[in-house]
Amino acid sequence: MAMISEQLLKELNEQMNYEFYSAQVYLAMGAYCAEENYDGFSNFFLVQAEEERFHAMKIFRYIDALGKRAIITGMDHPNNDYESVLQAFEHGYRHEQEVTRRFYRLSDLAYSEREHATIHFLKWFIDEQVEEEALFDGLIQKLKRIENDSNAFFMLDAELANRTFTPPAEE
Repeated sequence: MAMISEQLLKELNEQMNYEFYSAQVYLAMGAYCAEENYDGFSNFFLVQAEEERFHAMKIFRYIDALGKRAIITGMDHPNNDYESVLQAFEHGYRHEQEVTRRFYRLSDLAYSEREHATIHFLKWFIDEQVEEEALFDGLIQKLKRIENDSNAFFMLDAELANRTFTPPAEE
């Protein structure tokens, strides 16, 4: 069993709670899109929320496997108001960039403590963040290219209605 420092445990707990908060951020975006009758975009964000909860629980289980206690804390209210689907995706992209920064900081701490089990554990999240940022960036670029083409917009909305989340198999 790894002997992680109190500081690293504290940071892992903070990241776990930030992942739960991330789920709330995407639920709020999904609610905005649902109200606007953009069912596909809403589905995208609801699936994203599922993924974030999965990430939080992955950290929860890691902390538990270390024989430590996951500490659940309150969170800020996510933004619930958007001017457009594009604005919601841009907000989501900035949010994912913040998640990446947080995982880098956490990883730097694990490296500085030479906590190899945690370094290995965090690598999965860092790889995942590359995919997350690319996904949001790609959709933002599509939305910008679409501009005022309502047919293309609704085609993208229909495409995103098919998105699902399948938790990856544990290593």
